[in-house]
Amino acid sequence: MRCNAGAPECKDLQRLEASLGNEYSANVMPEGSQAEILRNKGLSRLGEQAFVALLRTADQLEWRAAEMFKPHGLSPTQYNALRILRGAGAEGLACSEVGERMINRDPDITRLLARLERRGLIQRSREQTDRRVIKARITPAGLDLLKSLNRKVAEFHRQVLGRLGEERLQSLIRLLEAAREKS
Repeated sequence: MRCNAGAPECKDLQRLEASLGNEYSANVMPEGSQAEILRNKGLSRLGEQAFVALLRTADQLEWRAAEMFKPHGLSPTQYNALRILRGAGAEGLACSEVGERMINRDPDITRLLARLERRGLIQRSREQTDRRVIKARITPAGLDLLKSLNRKVAEFHRQVLGRLGEERLQSLIRLLEAAREKS
């Protein structure tokens, strides 16, 4: 079964894509690419269509987030690391623990944290009790940067997903959590 414009199982996906806007599609995906992918690759099973839709949506959201953070000299991954360290408080976290908490796994968390440290947004130091452990802590400059982005990030979330409404967002969250569950 294909994802046709009028099919009930495709309406939520279409609403989500419509809420994301055309900025991404105009810059990254040629018009009509979803129909082309489905037609040429034979993605006829609903599970395959959902999988491709998730990947496309994640890519689109990541691209739009990157565009939002670019003027501030941050990537979405760097922003995520700063948020994790803000949540850790003054005690900070071991660098490996920051890596475990990341949304997108960065194979080189050390390099990511080094870039943030060079900008004065975090500090890293060896633990006195276990010299093998390096802890990272957010600096006042890092906290100030996050604070300056709070309103912009909240507005970004409203623009991107706000049109779905609270009930549909809660449903989306439940569905995505179910998809991540290991069987």
